Amino acid sequence: MTTHATRPAGARETTEGTVYTVTGGDWDEVAREVADRADDEKIIVNMGPQHPSTHGVLRLILEIDGETVTEARAGIGYLHTGIEKNLEYRTWTQGPTFVTRMDYLTPFFNEAAYCLGVEKLLGITDDVPDRASIIRVLLMEINRLSSHFVAFATGGMELGASTVMIYGFRDREVCLDIFELITGLRMNHAFIRPGGLAQDLPPGGIDALREFVKKMRKNLPEYDKLCTGNPVFKARLKDVGYLDLTGCLALGATGPVLRSAGLPHDLRKTDPYCGYETYDFEVPTTDTCDSFGRFLLRLEEMHQSLRIVEQCIDRLAEPGPVMVADKKIAWPAQLALGPDGLGNSLDHIRNIMGTSMEALIHHFKLVTEGFRVPPGQVYTAVESAKGELGVHLVSDGGTRPYRVHFRDPSFTNLQSMAAMCEGGMVADVIVAVASLDPVMGGVDR
Repeated sequence: MTTHATRPAGARETTEGTVYTVTGGDWDEVAREVADRADDEKIIVNMGPQHPSTHGVLRLILEIDGETVTEARAGIGYLHTGIEKNLEYRTWTQGPTFVTRMDYLTPFFNEAAYCLGVEKLLGITDDVPDRASIIRVLLMEINRLSSHFVAFATGGMELGASTVMIYGFRDREVCLDIFELITGLRMNHAFIRPGGLAQDLPPGGIDALREFVKKMRKNLPEYDKLCTGNPVFKARLKDVGYLDLTGCLALGATGPVLRSAGLPHDLRKTDPYCGYETYDFEVPTTDTCDSFGRFLLRLEEMHQSLRIVEQCIDRLAEPGPVMVADKKIAWPAQLALGPDGLGNSLDHIRNIMGTSMEALIHHFKLVTEGFRVPPGQVYTAVESAKGELGVHLVSDGGTRPYRVHFRDPSFTNLQSMAAMCEGGMVADVIVAVASLDPVMGGVDR
């Protein structure tokens, strides 16, 4: 096919599409002209900035041809908090108060990754009490449950499955009740601190945890009954948001997205932390590479998390410290609390102010100035509910971090959105993004 004066002539419609009969000219110019005409029928659609099955403000820029997505891009930055920069102006102990607010649906993973990094820089990793590590594992696994419940709830809500939404938020409330009992807060806890924890479990905590496990064992099968065999649910999720193992590895996707492609990669097994190597649990995988496989995967992960929680409860029978013994690092986590909150009990005041003037001065300096961390840099990572959550910490030897950078799985997994959506239908974009379960608080740090 050639052209005359770079303009296609003799165009006619056939059952196979538009056919051009042209003479003369350059082939590249003919192809460009035809492509430009074809582009006239394409539309640019802004989906958002809003919540398309995400937890935060995401803008999706879609180029569509009819109902088919020909190009997809993610626009981020609408929720930017400057948390990483703010950490450079706070002491090392104040860090958890900030990082817990990043991916606000997985606060304990943020806190744990940060504190493990600080402890590695301090060289006190092996000094952290066993009880503190057990409670960290306990909280992270319950947090995995609560995060997956929100993934089910918001994903179901966007698909019109309102019952799934109601069930998901119902069960998440049970998880948040446990968090409130242990830390005093439903979210944004700052409970995991460098060296251990803010405090031990409250009276009655073990009994409440046993009731929690019992309730979850009863409720989890309801999602199977409601969704797994549901033909409408399966039709909306199967073969949607497809990303195979090669794509996952090329794009750096981790967590349920990677494991849905058949690779049993889980940092709790491959690079254990907090004593995970001593717990008995499995890493579930599927080979479907699609949204339905990721749903099944998260459901099985929740059963495995309950197994770990039960093991934690058994190990917490014996009391013990929850903070390192070094008083130059440890805030007084072992002291009793008054009705007005952390740090104002009479026991606290008597211990700090009544021991000696030196103790009072030292406590004042520890709280106001903070401890010093030796110069160096470290990368630590944990297996968050969404994938590998890593933190790169740099210390210049001062009482504040020189630099903190998080590798948040929501940010990395979101890069695979285009590969999942392009060539599919507009209606399937929501399903694909929901299967990634991104939280924009972790993306816009």
